[in-house]
Amino acid sequence: MPMRYTFGGDEHLFVECSEEMSLEAFFASLSMTNGVRQAAIKGVTEICPANASFQIKFDPDIIDPADMLREVQAIEAAAARAEPVISTRIIEIPVFYGDPWTHETLMRFRERHQDPAGTDLDYAARVNNYGTVEDFIAAHAGSPWFVSMVGFVSGLPFMYQMVERQRQIQVPKYLRPRTDTPRLTVGHGGCFGCIYSVRGAGGYQMFGITPMPIYDPTQSISYLKDFMVFFRPGDIVKFKPIDRDAYDQAVEDVDKGRFTPPIREVLFDLREFQKDIDGYNAKLEEALHGH
Repeated sequence: MPMRYTFGGDEHLFVECSEEMSLEAFFASLSMTNGVRQAAIKGVTEICPANASFQIKFDPDIIDPADMLREVQAIEAAAARAEPVISTRIIEIPVFYGDPWTHETLMRFRERHQDPAGTDLDYAARVNNYGTVEDFIAAHAGSPWFVSMVGFVSGLPFMYQMVERQRQIQVPKYLRPRTDTPRLTVGHGGCFGCIYSVRGAGGYQMFGITPMPIYDPTQSISYLKDFMVFFRPGDIVKFKPIDRDAYDQAVEDVDKGRFTPPIREVLFDLREFQKDIDGYNAKLEEALHGH
């Protein structure tokens, strides 16, 4: 679809790249926001990327809304010709699936769930046609995830699974949102995965918890000293299932400043990925572990 432009009052321009989420739509949004940033248009005060859209805030006393629209439409034409290649990071995130804290929480809110008789993992495995919870966890952790946007709550990443559309995990949100979700819960709603950066309300299915903080406003955690938010759009996440002992050890390592998430810089080429998704994902994992 052609990009759709809408004004929000006289200070915001909303640009919809696609009506549905896909890596192609994300790359279009990313190319556009990068182009707007590089153009350094006078009057632009904020650029907010999302999964398949973005919003620009500008000062109408400095740039007229019609001129703002023309500037961004010119960038759209240039972005359409750009190569779909980005320099990004692949990051390994440990996850304790079926942990006791999210389990206690989900049991407190069963009356708000589609399947009160089971757990969120039971339900997700069943609606995605996996024979066992273990099979479902293997699929969830078996392929990488693209961070398509960060926000809604400070530092919360929305993640899109890097497999063919028919293989993507899809699970509806709770029938009614919970009033509580443990901090660092690994959740899923619709086609998006997420990690809850803080404790609070939520409606995504809860699969497990990570010992790795991703948001630290005090910037006291060793790997968050430079910036309080860990994730940025374009990051690639690979989940690593861990047990209780490994979880407890990682929590201790974080507390003592010894924990550093495995991270590798990589170039991601959308066209090469689309030619052989599983093969490309295998190469990304090799890059992560230095093989």
